[in-house]
Amino acid sequence: MREVWDDKIALIEDIISGVLLLTLAVVPISEIVIRKASGSGFTWSDGFLTHLVVWVSWLGGIIASREGVHLSLSSGSKPTESFWKTIETAKAVTITAVNMAFAIASAAFLVWGFTPREEIGGVSMRLILVILPIGYFSMSLRALWRPRKKPSAWLWLGILLGVIFAWASVISLIEAASPDIPEFLYKSQDLYWTFFRWARWPLIMVIILLATRGLPIYILLGGTALFLFAGNWGHLAVLPNEAYNLLIKNIIPAIPLFTFAGYLLSQSSSGKRLVRFFRATLGWLPGGLAVVTVVACAYFTTFTGASGVTILALGGLLSSVLIESKQYGRDFSRGLITSSGSVGLLFPPALPIIMYGVVAQVSIRDMFLGGLIPGTLLVLALSGMGIIRAFKYGTKRVPFVFSNCIASLKAAIGDLLLPVILLVSYFTGITTVVETAALAVVYSLILTLVAGELKLELILRVLRRGVPVIGGVLVILAMAKGLSYFIIDAQVPTMLTAFFRENVSSRFMFLILLNLALLITGTLMDIYSAILVMAPLVIPLGVLYNVHPVQLGIIFLANLQLGYLTPPVGMNLFLASYTFEEPMIRIYRQVLPFFVILLIAVLLITYVPWFSLAFLGA
Repeated sequence: MREVWDDKIALIEDIISGVLLLTLAVVPISEIVIRKASGSGFTWSDGFLTHLVVWVSWLGGIIASREGVHLSLSSGSKPTESFWKTIETAKAVTITAVNMAFAIASAAFLVWGFTPREEIGGVSMRLILVILPIGYFSMSLRALWRPRKKPSAWLWLGILLGVIFAWASVISLIEAASPDIPEFLYKSQDLYWTFFRWARWPLIMVIILLATRGLPIYILLGGTALFLFAGNWGHLAVLPNEAYNLLIKNIIPAIPLFTFAGYLLSQSSSGKRLVRFFRATLGWLPGGLAVVTVVACAYFTTFTGASGVTILALGGLLSSVLIESKQYGRDFSRGLITSSGSVGLLFPPALPIIMYGVVAQVSIRDMFLGGLIPGTLLVLALSGMGIIRAFKYGTKRVPFVFSNCIASLKAAIGDLLLPVILLVSYFTGITTVVETAALAVVYSLILTLVAGELKLELILRVLRRGVPVIGGVLVILAMAKGLSYFIIDAQVPTMLTAFFRENVSSRFMFLILLNLALLITGTLMDIYSAILVMAPLVIPLGVLYNVHPVQLGIIFLANLQLGYLTPPVGMNLFLASYTFEEPMIRIYRQVLPFFVILLIAVLLITYVPWFSLAFLGA
């Protein structure tokens, strides 16, 4: 009976999240049509979309918890079985406790942040945002109460710890219900703050250690922010408030929309059509198949915004193509695919560029233009590796067949026009960034319809794979925003700028230190949370050393994408190990030569401003 209910709940979650995500795409497209027809769009659409994103975020987070796919660092080796079980239990209890604390803090935020009369479209804000405490509470339970299983005996410990972690918010909720509360409760609140003032750093160290063993990144960021606030006499309701403020930014709906479009393309036959076209047009070059691999990966990463999706979606297909050609060994092929998984992050309309532009308050158009040459440089660097190998080993070249080129072009013309249509619509002002993302979803749906693939099975598969990733990324962003707020509130950027002003006089030395810091950051965080946490620290330093804002942004993103390949915990390394079923140490060896050549390219981007500023006339 429990299994039946679990299946029904899972189906309801999938359906609701799917409907909301599709609505997120339909409304902006309708906005374009109405605006062109009448000269003005929907007056309610911005508020509707941004709050829809809040629901998509937490429903996606709930589903990611259900499936156990929240983004995390690999857990590494297992010293002993009993030790491993202890670590797994500690991780689950920590997830439950931190989520429970945020559920309580979110409830306090709703009570104190909005009055009963505050509404959107006649609906109470408290009712609209009830998904925040519900979402956190659901994620709290699912850490120790997996579907189709009985709740763990450790569940109540996790919930109790969560209540303790959020005790200040518990008092706040009691106070909202009854202003005349006993004096001892106020004293317990003072005791709470005093305790965490001393305990915050040991607790943060525990979370960091668990993160190296697979604790989800959102818990690492959220737990760290939680303990820092608790140890600094802060109001914990600030954390969900900051998450809410981030998710209602007008630009944020572009993230789930572009990711959905990328998953739709990767789960359809679009990848096969594009690979066939690139083989027909580029395969005749020396090292042509390697060039095809790099270009195809760059194309998909541009739309998914997450290099891991590209490796998971195309890794098997491209690996087979390269290895079966007998022109490349297994190690070279898989090293190339792993390294190519992130080079598309600098091409428009990649989401990291948009995200950085929002955080740094730099023109997204300028960021798009600034990424074109650096992105091309990375593609050429990896393609050059394939070409050099072809000449070195005398690889047999494939003849160019014009008829194959035309046939593959006819088949892939719709896929190839996608970036053209999106960029033209955006740069000409026809669409905003969010409308461009919605256009990507609708266009991708049309492509699959024309190909005869638009069936319920495909849509469900895309939603089941894409929604947890979307929710996982957005929940990470929400948690990272709280940590970013603390960093700024504690005046860390000001102190860091003062330190550099007094101790680092050379612009060259600053850029070296920046490269190192961002490489390390890229190994430990996904690119979105890294932007939120690190950009406020880096931007003032860029001003101090007179680095152009666009160049600084491109340096920032180029280093972070390289961090995906940096041992021991680069994200692409883990995903490649999973996709190719190879041990991590072998993946390290496969990637090393490509890492070196990409590092040289990133250093060129860092120290030669022309690459980032050529199209800006700066």
